[in-house]
Amino acid sequence: MVILSLVSCSVSLFSPPISLRLHIPPVTSLCSHGSFPVSTFQAELRPLLFSCLDRRETGLIFRCNCLSSPIECRSQMETLFSLFRAFGFREEETEMIIAKNPDVKSTSLDKIGARIASLQSLKLDGFALQGLIAKCPNLLTSEEFDLVITFLVDELEGRLEPELVERLLAVVDTSFLLSFNQKVRLLIHHGIPKEKISHVLSKVYLNKLLYQKSVEDIERLISFLEPFGGIGIIARRPVILNSDLDSQLIPRVEFIRNLSGEDDFATGTVLRRLPAILSYSVDHMNSHVEFLKSFAGLTSEQVFKIVHVFPNVISTSKERKLRPRLEFLKDCGFDSPGIFKFLSKAPLFLALSEDNLSHKLGLLVKIGYKHRTKELAFAMGAVTRTSSDNMQRVIGLYLSYGLSFEDILAMSTKHPQVLQYNHSSLEEKLEYLIEYMGREVEELLAFPAFLGYKLDSRIKHRYEEKLKSRGENMSLNKLLTVSAERFSQTAENIEVICL
Repeated sequence: MVILSLVSCSVSLFSPPISLRLHIPPVTSLCSHGSFPVSTFQAELRPLLFSCLDRRETGLIFRCNCLSSPIECRSQMETLFSLFRAFGFREEETEMIIAKNPDVKSTSLDKIGARIASLQSLKLDGFALQGLIAKCPNLLTSEEFDLVITFLVDELEGRLEPELVERLLAVVDTSFLLSFNQKVRLLIHHGIPKEKISHVLSKVYLNKLLYQKSVEDIERLISFLEPFGGIGIIARRPVILNSDLDSQLIPRVEFIRNLSGEDDFATGTVLRRLPAILSYSVDHMNSHVEFLKSFAGLTSEQVFKIVHVFPNVISTSKERKLRPRLEFLKDCGFDSPGIFKFLSKAPLFLALSEDNLSHKLGLLVKIGYKHRTKELAFAMGAVTRTSSDNMQRVIGLYLSYGLSFEDILAMSTKHPQVLQYNHSSLEEKLEYLIEYMGREVEELLAFPAFLGYKLDSRIKHRYEEKLKSRGENMSLNKLLTVSAERFSQTAENIEVICL
């Protein structure tokens, strides 16, 4: 029976090794018992395990070559610690890395240094880098990461956000990383700009894209969407990449296409305006279409025309918004054709919140509109695209310039948009009208559309040209609505007469 006297060593864990004491019995004496020859000893017992205990009796096991020089072992560990220290790791953090991935000690220091430098070039440093290495101990040594890290650094030029890089490199099964480069190249090939690829990947379920979607699956999905906007739809709604083509995307696109009368261009317009519509099931979309047909009396063609200009109608709650809004229009005297005409021009009315609707209705009634009238509904439709706060400021601005509620009512009845203009630009136009043009604010009652023209390119330009030809007394209507050609001719004629 052969008894081996094993090696004993003493190495400090929390600083580079200071001392190493080895005791190896003579090999020839061990072999004299006939158990094995010297060559067998060297081959079989070459990798020994050394138990390293620090002063706090915490153990760390690492490989060492029993035939290597003690000085070489110490030097290698010192170099390893120095390497990590150069990249910002404290000794405690280095020890943690070694404990989680002992292969670090047997890996080329040049390779480890290059790997850390590559990760730092991807904007991973400090706690982010330490946390990633803690989650994925083989990140510094596994060759499976080489291709993807090289791809991220060289081809994508480090454009991915650090959080996304962490999610990618922390995958459980690194074998799936092999197809990542192909999938990203495919997206770029079809038109996703490199500067947007980080946005696209950050919006998808990355694990699902890596584990469940093959390159062929993604290619089929892009090809199917090509007639309707293809990669542009995916760029705006990246999560579409996670959808199943056969059970989700094809049925949903076909439903919209059938509703459009098989018009691919119109279908594509809907998808480009609201790519998120593809997240709704066929049952959900069909229930909204049937509700509009039954409750509002619309045809399928009319419903699609509304969806075409305002796809969000599909995402609007039937009971909380659609039903009460349609009941409001009915109370104001609209029949089915009238409802369709109204919604074609002001579809956003269907999506107004209850608070928004109530506040605006209150302001309209305050300036003189009557309840349950078409005039009130038309005015409501005209202010759907402005905020309640802006609308209130606009009314206050008119009042501050001497107009009454009756004047504001008359202006908005004639030109409903006067209540939705931005109050700041409106104030500039009123100031120019009165102070620079020398006109009376009451002139707006005859031509409220004046407030809709651009101040610099239309109002100022036309007025200054008229001043040159001494035609400052021209009405606001004629000043702004006459064509550019006729305006130039009129100005020339006036200038000739004056001469």
